[in-house]
Amino acid sequence: MLPAKLPDCQRCSIGALLPLSDYGRDGAPITYKAWVCTNPTCGFTLRIDNGEISYGKPPATR
Repeated sequence: MLPAKLPDCQRCSIGALLPLSDYGRDGAPITYKAWVCTNPTCGFTLRIDNGEISYGKPPATR
């Protein structure tokens, strides 16, 4: 379930930050592991991996 209102992107002020979820090593769900700006020209991302926060890296695609 998404929040009632998505937060605005602080980088471009045009898009909203869309939350993405994933699964951990043991199959447990990780809610809101990453956030991606909905503005395709912005490309801002925020990601949490093993307790470390990184931003600016493009999301991986399959």
